[in-house]
Amino acid sequence: MAVSATPPHAPTGVAARELDIAYGRDTVVHAASIALDAGTVTALIGPNGSGKSTLLRALARLHPPVAGAVTFADGADLRALSGKDLARRITLLSQQRTAPGGLCVRELIEFGRHPHRSRWGGHDPDGPAAVERALTLTGLTALADRPVQALSGGQAQRVWLASCLAQDTALLLLDEPTTFLDLRYQVEILDVVRDLADAHGVGVGVVLHDLDQAAAIADRMLLLEGGRVTAGGTPDDVLTAENLTRAYGIRVDVARIDGRIHTRAVGRFNDAAAALAQA
Repeated sequence: MAVSATPPHAPTGVAARELDIAYGRDTVVHAASIALDAGTVTALIGPNGSGKSTLLRALARLHPPVAGAVTFADGADLRALSGKDLARRITLLSQQRTAPGGLCVRELIEFGRHPHRSRWGGHDPDGPAAVERALTLTGLTALADRPVQALSGGQAQRVWLASCLAQDTALLLLDEPTTFLDLRYQVEILDVVRDLADAHGVGVGVVLHDLDQAAAIADRMLLLEGGRVTAGGTPDDVLTAENLTRAYGIRVDVARIDGRIHTRAVGRFNDAAAALAQA
């Protein structure tokens, strides 16, 4: 699925340095650093509760760090930006979302245009094209007038992603964007992400639990364990049997097949399946 129109933003990047992030008195992310560069996809991987989503939320200023700094490529400090200026630079597809009642698909996607509307009258000349583009990219054109509350979980996930795409930011944060999606739309959404980076210079940070998908889409990876970044670099650097076995607490084998990285967790299920195949 190719991106058919050029977003109106200029490519840029953002860097977080030595972030400590806490819930109350409990620090859950420790001295984490991450850089999202223009045209680059960075995947965050690691066990549940390792701090991946919290780190993305800090980049979107939804969870301010207690230490460290986040700055954009032009030198702007995350803390100093107005809400509208920030929303023109970076957008987050989070896991927790609640749609207002009574909206159709198109109306919810149009919410993504809020940062681009004028203060008075809501003037947004690029809005209609951006919304149509987002509908097309996420395969929702035929559902544009359907009530959001009548959608399946996978369809609703695509609507929220479309709203982020309509926002037309140079930086895109995605927290488990393939959740609830069937195989076709998992592949197509990840293709869209890759096209946004390659064709339009969008910098993407994405949390993924499917390690093979992460390996296929990412230029860089960060592995988090217990709120700390324990490995970073290319997928070849990070996706090693040693790293993954330690992080997930189960034996993980890693192989390269036809030029692509494949991972396989080895547990009792695997042993039983192998025995059955040999019987």
